[in-house]
Amino acid sequence: MRKKATLFLMFLLPSIVTFALNGTDNQWINKVASFYGERAGKRVATWRKVVADSANLSETQKLEAVNTFFNQLYFVNDIDLWGKKDYWATPLEFLGSAAGDCEDFSIAKYFTLRELGIDDKKLRLVYVKAIKLNQFHMVVAYYPTASSEPVLLDNIDPEIKKASKRRDLLPVYSFNGSRLWLMKERGKGELAGNSSRLGLWNDLRKRMGSVRLNKPLKNYGG
Repeated sequence: MRKKATLFLMFLLPSIVTFALNGTDNQWINKVASFYGERAGKRVATWRKVVADSANLSETQKLEAVNTFFNQLYFVNDIDLWGKKDYWATPLEFLGSAAGDCEDFSIAKYFTLRELGIDDKKLRLVYVKAIKLNQFHMVVAYYPTASSEPVLLDNIDPEIKKASKRRDLLPVYSFNGSRLWLMKERGKGELAGNSSRLGLWNDLRKRMGSVRLNKPLKNYGG
């Protein structure tokens, strides 16, 4: 993914814009700045500002704000970024390195939307087959109501679209904070158990809970 120079200026906003930070915000900013560098701390501060500014928006507006913010980061495969075939970065690790793969984009969007008050029942992390790219991919699905068609938040196509408009994606399985589904159609799919069956998901949640950070092979944010 090429750098969007104009949008990347957002990461410098904390140096010129003041907004209220709570104790957890400051803890995250300071820890990331110490671990990844000052610019990484500014990216986290800008993320916290996006969250604060989006708190009173409609759910549709929250989707747009979160999707736009995270899609500014670089796409880099796990093996090149972390030296591992598959690694699910926490939002702080994603922002710290300014790069990640499709799982990292989706995970950061999912947890930010949850923080903004969107019910977990309305959100899914969806593994799909990206047909044109001939590779597996992850997106976030948002269901406005229990029976409605979801819209997808994606880093390949930055425009939020209904699932039926994304014929380039073939759903495989999906999950959220508590459940796992096998996808037999472009709807909800068949319940297959708890998301705790996913080892990478469990590891991610543990690292988030302890605010444990790992360093990438290369920091793309300077």
